[in-house]
Amino acid sequence: MRSLPADRDRQENPGYAELMTIRLLPSNLVNQIAAGEVVERPASAVKELVENAIDAEARRIDVVLAQGGQSLIAVTDDGLGMDAAELALAVERHATSKLPGDDLMAIRHLGFRGEALPSIGSVARLRLTSRRRGADNAWSLLVEGGLKGQPEPAAHPIGTRIEVRDLFFATPARLKFLKSAKSELMHVRDVIERLAMAHPGIAFSLADEGRTVVKLPALTGDDASARLERMASLLGRDFAKACLPIDAEREGLRLTGLIGLPTFNKATASGQYLFVNGRPVRDRLLSGAMRAAYQDVLAHDRHPVVALFLELPSEEVDVNVHPAKAEVRFRDPAMVRALLVGGLKQALVSAGHRASTPEFNPAQPSFGALPPGRSNAYGSAPRWPERPAQPRFSLAESAPPQGRAIPPDEAPQAADPSSFPLGVARGQVHGTYIIAETSQGMVIVDQHAAHERLVYERMKASLAAAGGVARQVLLLPEVVELEEAAAERLGAEAPALIAMGLVIEPFGPGAVVVREVPALLGDGPIGQLVRDLADQLADDGNALALEEKLARICGTAACHGSVRAGRQLNGAEMNALLRQMEDTPLSGQCNHGRPTHIALSLAEIEKLFGRR
Repeated sequence: MRSLPADRDRQENPGYAELMTIRLLPSNLVNQIAAGEVVERPASAVKELVENAIDAEARRIDVVLAQGGQSLIAVTDDGLGMDAAELALAVERHATSKLPGDDLMAIRHLGFRGEALPSIGSVARLRLTSRRRGADNAWSLLVEGGLKGQPEPAAHPIGTRIEVRDLFFATPARLKFLKSAKSELMHVRDVIERLAMAHPGIAFSLADEGRTVVKLPALTGDDASARLERMASLLGRDFAKACLPIDAEREGLRLTGLIGLPTFNKATASGQYLFVNGRPVRDRLLSGAMRAAYQDVLAHDRHPVVALFLELPSEEVDVNVHPAKAEVRFRDPAMVRALLVGGLKQALVSAGHRASTPEFNPAQPSFGALPPGRSNAYGSAPRWPERPAQPRFSLAESAPPQGRAIPPDEAPQAADPSSFPLGVARGQVHGTYIIAETSQGMVIVDQHAAHERLVYERMKASLAAAGGVARQVLLLPEVVELEEAAAERLGAEAPALIAMGLVIEPFGPGAVVVREVPALLGDGPIGQLVRDLADQLADDGNALALEEKLARICGTAACHGSVRAGRQLNGAEMNALLRQMEDTPLSGQCNHGRPTHIALSLAEIEKLFGRR
């Protein structure tokens, strides 16, 4: 039998029992243990120091790095500053000015534990230089590997400068876990940008090896306009053109911010910025609510770009649940989720048929035209086919095609493009794209994507009108074995699941029996569905998995039930499709997140042809 390490120690060391005596650890070792939780990498130290500067009412914060923060991190602010006595206290464990009432449920600052400075000082060379507002001189203090010096007079303007040199020199084993200097710099940049989003009234700058990486001036004006301008600076002007404002409130909770159109998305969740009472967080509940809100308009492997700011009373949220304060816990998570899902869905519906614009559409580069007298990339004039093939173009007066058609509008067809937002159909190209003339330009519509959205919305409406999801009784109820905790979670959500078409009952410890399933599921794998639902409940405490399953089924049926690409349409059908798009929420994209149409203004068309 293999012996345990403790057994080997007892055999090799006769005094092992004495070494196992319980004792208090040295304060420096305690600080290093805390640093392992708080200071994971240079970005962690920058986050703590910049948050301290924000709490100190700074209006300007400058960060300078060397080697991605490994050899130098310098954070300078123009905040309240500290005197000699406060400077000496600031590097002691759990010394803070941010809990005047000693109430952890009344936290109104970004920092509150008093761990950051002593933790950083225990693993690096830390120097603090500060001058309090109204003071005649500044003071400086050095902490090196946990050894604290004495405050000394120094020269410094009002505010504080903190220098962290040789990070982890006192714990060299941690150095091997750091990435390249470029990678660490990107993590620091992400921290600065997230904090800058939440505080547009503060100027931020970040420099590395003499190169300016981030430079953001302080913004004035109302919060909404300042936030939009700051977002445009950080996320690009394309986001400013493709975003929707959100402002929702419910029972003392308020959700504001900007969310991207579904057609403005990313392959990862890197474009999601979530804030709770001004604190950047990465919360599974909030992320799950975003997925639920976008599930009807975005492909499941794509992610929206959002910046959401949730404000609620401090006693309704616990921020003391994670060493780096990156996660929070809500007293009423169901209320928070309902606010996010409802607010985001309402904002998306308000967009109507708005979708992507050519500025950030991937196909836009293909619209380029050669200036007169210029050659192409191969150094010669473009060669045209001797007899160019004629595109399949179905005029509005063409005969109706054979087969199933979109129901035509009852109203007579109007020829005036200014009468409708999406204009009037003038033709069809390649049996797939409808060309419509508007008062300001033209619209190109993907007929399959557009009709897919229309069919999908009709299916959802019919489900809602039926008073709940239609259920199908199983001739032989199916028993699904689970972990005991998972079975309990499903049992607690049984009433909600009934409304969604799934009827389950407890079947002893660690199992449930399924008696009815949603009729839309057909012959789908019931056991896998129940297990996935149990896993989803463990993540965010809601029945989202089944709802997503139904949404996928509805989406698949809508895809197969909509007019296909390659199908010739007549004028009445094309105009009927345009009118229905104008009356249907979320018609700017199909349920996979692809745009249903692209608009080109007359000015953009003239620019393509060199007319302006």
